[in-house]
Amino acid sequence: MLNSGRPQGGSGEWEQPFWQQRSWVLSAGFLLVLLVLAGFTMLSGGNGTPADASGDDRPTPSADADRARGGRPDTRPAGCRTDDSDQAKPTRAPKDFTWKADGTGLVPVSKTVGPLTFDGPVWSCFAHTPMGSVMAAHTITDHLSFPGWREVVDRQVVPGAGRDALVASRTAAGDRPTSGEADGGGYAGFTVLSYDKEKSTVMFVVRVPGKNSYGTASVTLRWLDGDWKLAPDADGTVYSGVSQVSGTKGFVTWEV
Repeated sequence: MLNSGRPQGGSGEWEQPFWQQRSWVLSAGFLLVLLVLAGFTMLSGGNGTPADASGDDRPTPSADADRARGGRPDTRPAGCRTDDSDQAKPTRAPKDFTWKADGTGLVPVSKTVGPLTFDGPVWSCFAHTPMGSVMAAHTITDHLSFPGWREVVDRQVVPGAGRDALVASRTAAGDRPTSGEADGGGYAGFTVLSYDKEKSTVMFVVRVPGKNSYGTASVTLRWLDGDWKLAPDADGTVYSGVSQVSGTKGFVTWEV
């Protein structure tokens, strides 16, 4: 049901640089991709304080286990400790997840798997688990369309040619307003396509605004400097596997 490549045919929009596509200009975060899908179908605040303000910097048992297995210290800053014992691919959303407003949309957050800190546009500190990578994928990509995106890229995207290309292309696009009505879309579900403790690939499923259909796209993240970071391709491409699907079957859904 899922397509691992870009749609073929249509208007030729997929052959343009992604910042020139209607998706980047008109929508926010991941929803920008889904507006492209809709067109294709017709043609064919924070203050930096951790959410857990207990001030307990002691490593979790899972951090001790990491040291025992790999001999590498936990590099996460104080206040970003999480229980990383559950290394299985998620079969349900976190029990404590809630929706937090970002721009004109809502992003899932959790006090157990992250983000634990909210420093302006940078929402960070995710569990070193598959579910932690899911939360990071939603959070980081969703902030790329709004003012403050450059700080997000500098702090939450893996350094290298991909980040440089992303900055160059994103600079050419305008910011989307952070107020106004939602566009009718929204995150509906997810799945973890692949995972190890150094790299994760997450696929979203989102409602297409104004359509009785859904779209998918996947992003890759890497564990770097004690947190999950977005890892674009060398040409700056963030999303892959863009496709239209009929529903959420086969995905973990965000239960409201």
